[in-house]
Amino acid sequence: MHGGGFFYQAFVYLAAAVIAVPVAKRLGLGSVLGYLLAGIAIGPFALGLIGEEGKDVMQFAEFGVVMMLFLIGLELEPSRVWRLRGPILGLGGLQVTVTTALLTGSAMLVGLEWRSALAVGMILSLSSTAIVLQTLNEKGLMGTAGGQSSFSVLLFQDLAVIPMLALLPLLAMESTAHIGDAGHAATWVDGLPAILRTAVVIGAVAAIVVGGRFLLSPAFRLVAGTRLRELFTAAALLLVIGIALLMAQVGLSPALGTFVAGVVLANSEYRHELESDVEPFKGLLLGLFFIAVGASIDFALIAARPVMIAGLVAGLVVVKLVVLFLLGRVFGLGWDQNLLLAFGLAQGGEFAFVLFSFATQNSVLTTGTTAPLIAVVAVTMALTPLLLLVNERVLQPRFGTTERQARPADEIDEANPVIIAGFGRFGSIVGRLLSANGVRATVLDIDSDQVDVLRRLGLRVFYGDASRHDLLHAAGAQQAKLLVLALDDPERTLDLVRTVRRHFPHLTILARAHGRRDAYDLIDAGVDHVYRETLDTSLRIGVDALRIIGVRAYRAVRSARTFLRHDEAAVRDLAGMRHDRRSYINVAKQRIRDLEELLLSDLRDRDDSVDAGWDTESLREDLGRDGSAPGRGETRR
Repeated sequence: MHGGGFFYQAFVYLAAAVIAVPVAKRLGLGSVLGYLLAGIAIGPFALGLIGEEGKDVMQFAEFGVVMMLFLIGLELEPSRVWRLRGPILGLGGLQVTVTTALLTGSAMLVGLEWRSALAVGMILSLSSTAIVLQTLNEKGLMGTAGGQSSFSVLLFQDLAVIPMLALLPLLAMESTAHIGDAGHAATWVDGLPAILRTAVVIGAVAAIVVGGRFLLSPAFRLVAGTRLRELFTAAALLLVIGIALLMAQVGLSPALGTFVAGVVLANSEYRHELESDVEPFKGLLLGLFFIAVGASIDFALIAARPVMIAGLVAGLVVVKLVVLFLLGRVFGLGWDQNLLLAFGLAQGGEFAFVLFSFATQNSVLTTGTTAPLIAVVAVTMALTPLLLLVNERVLQPRFGTTERQARPADEIDEANPVIIAGFGRFGSIVGRLLSANGVRATVLDIDSDQVDVLRRLGLRVFYGDASRHDLLHAAGAQQAKLLVLALDDPERTLDLVRTVRRHFPHLTILARAHGRRDAYDLIDAGVDHVYRETLDTSLRIGVDALRIIGVRAYRAVRSARTFLRHDEAAVRDLAGMRHDRRSYINVAKQRIRDLEELLLSDLRDRDDSVDAGWDTESLREDLGRDGSAPGRGETRR
């Protein structure tokens, strides 16, 4: 290793991640860009803490991509795939086809022979599944129309790697030239004719499908029968590593094999156990992969040929941006969601490293051609978080909200007593309850496609960013009494609270919080009415659990109400001291003891006869047990 052994290099990689990622997150750049910057910093062209061995680390780190695609496959239940069949086959298929055609034509114009040009076009048509999905998940954008469209395109691209790997040997100048060169591990298909290689590849994929369908569930059942968690973890890793080795032996990408296995196991009863066991390894190795990408950028080549590299980077990004944007419009995406799709996928992908190597081994491309293209792919991957930041902070406020906001401007002037910001699964319930009681509300939502769908359903919803005080003013905030905050993003919720407190201090704010931490932030911001979204549901489950085990309904309900009052008071008391960890823990422990003593005291001292009259259901059950009346589940005649 460079300047030390294994532990030295492990220390360098981990230290770079621990330092760079929190800084990047604090600056709003996201963890992916933090990992990439960390790799650049420790790479041979900056601090030089790692050298040529970084290429070996890249091969190891690619296993993070393998695990990520396995987990993606586990999430792809048949119903979800069927629901996304249009975007997957239509949007994804057209993106790969059109981008390949344009890039192939461009490569031929600069002098590449048509077979080499086609290989370059196919490989560069792919985008980075790892970077895009990680970034969209961090920003909470996977549930949007743009996020779902991005996922569909990436899924088709991942599937398209299989025919690309089968086609590349057929494009070779000489069918068996340079296969099995020194420096490359021998595979089962070395020296075979192209057609036979293709047959072996298809057979290996078929073996994974058949084995996953009929053999894996019984095998996991035997392992689970030992009741040893570590053995199940070992079995999950054995599955992923075994399939990766099989794919490598037939010349396929290991990531594609594990993806197929994940899809096969998507309906398995062991799906969630597999996810929980593989997830920690995936996160760590994926971070290592991003660091390795940053360290692998050949700045010497870029410095030697800066104009050519810059031109190739710009050309690739522009071509993919234009193609994705036009296809997004064809498939009906709104401006803001279309920009998210186009800027999110305008880069090369991690499969390019594998495919360029594969193409070189099969004499489809030369090292002189692939070396600058690998640098271009790495640079575009590193630029992706920055492109998304440009879209989020520069383009979305101008093109995303303005276009939609102008359309309903004449209707948003209504002055209703309530304004609801966010009309998803949370806000829609609030709005429907108010409407059912004759209370009119002005509803704002940032998802343009969601707004269009709701309008087609007959609901009055306006597109716009509610954190803008001019939009709130147009929505009648000056005359309104209440503002209900039902946004999915805690950061946007806090921004909106600060805007309202500054411009409309008379408004009473009722805010949704995802948990205690969000509740603390909202309380600090001056919100008096904070509602944790899981609290009421959790208490309902607790009440039902108490009743099922024999506690009377009125006592279970009263305990839940006592718990709710006590917990809400505790949240307000603890909000001010949460940064003092010792005091926070001590007070929280005391609060827990006080609540337990309060509920036990109520249990001992309360006279059941006082409340029994309203609990008719418990009375019916008691009568049923005495034989005087039917109990629950019996038929009344």
